[in-house]
Amino acid sequence: MEHELTNHPISGEPLPIATPAATMVIFRANPDGGAPLLLMVERVKAMAFAGGAAVFPGGKVDPADFDYAQMLGGPLPLDEAAARLAAIRETIEEAGLVLGLSGVSDAANCIDARAALHGGESLQVVCNRFGWTPDFEQLVPWSRWRPPAHENASRVFDTRFYLVDAGDTMPLATVDQTENRMLFWATAGEVLEKADRDEVKIIFPTRRNLERLAMFVDFDAAAAHAAEHPVSTVLTFVEQRADGSWLCIPDGHGYPVLGEPLGVAMRG
Repeated sequence: MEHELTNHPISGEPLPIATPAATMVIFRANPDGGAPLLLMVERVKAMAFAGGAAVFPGGKVDPADFDYAQMLGGPLPLDEAAARLAAIRETIEEAGLVLGLSGVSDAANCIDARAALHGGESLQVVCNRFGWTPDFEQLVPWSRWRPPAHENASRVFDTRFYLVDAGDTMPLATVDQTENRMLFWATAGEVLEKADRDEVKIIFPTRRNLERLAMFVDFDAAAAHAAEHPVSTVLTFVEQRADGSWLCIPDGHGYPVLGEPLGVAMRG
């Protein structure tokens, strides 16, 4: 397990307490050929964090996720297992897709599971009801982001990103109409182009991850790249340059672009 950071390794600033969160980057084969499609959800503008932005499905790790992880046991550290459960649960809630679980065969159960989660039931209860079992190996660790003290300390998230392969199927994803107003499938490059045309908004971490994801022709290539770059926490920092302040990330995490001008960088 990664050593917990208490101070920023570059600035030395104390890091604020962060809420654990998890995100699922869902791949599916492009029926038209070419780069794989990724699922993006557009958050409602009223949301305090990333309001109006297009993001990957995900959210906070709940206490019930930790309880379920504790019950399951296994080789993963508790916080890592809980984060993977949260990514699975949030994807069901936000997009209606049941991924990262084994034993799923009935589409009607998926609809019922989503309703149950929205009704306040835990993922553990839902899985027990339908005979589903978490399959953590389906979730490939991709990255982990945590903003430092100069960000808004009231909504600081320590977010783990996972890659999941939906294969060559056409999974039916539907928006939840609560936290998210719409969803769409697009290649990483297409999402970046939409953002450059102001058709969607993307926050700094999403942009950096899309640039990295755009390097790969399929899920296997992205997963191989992830294996070559073991996850360690990405901490942003502000760098003063001749043309002004830049929001940056350190090299070595696998990202092809390491920063952009602070004035144009969209943060949560």
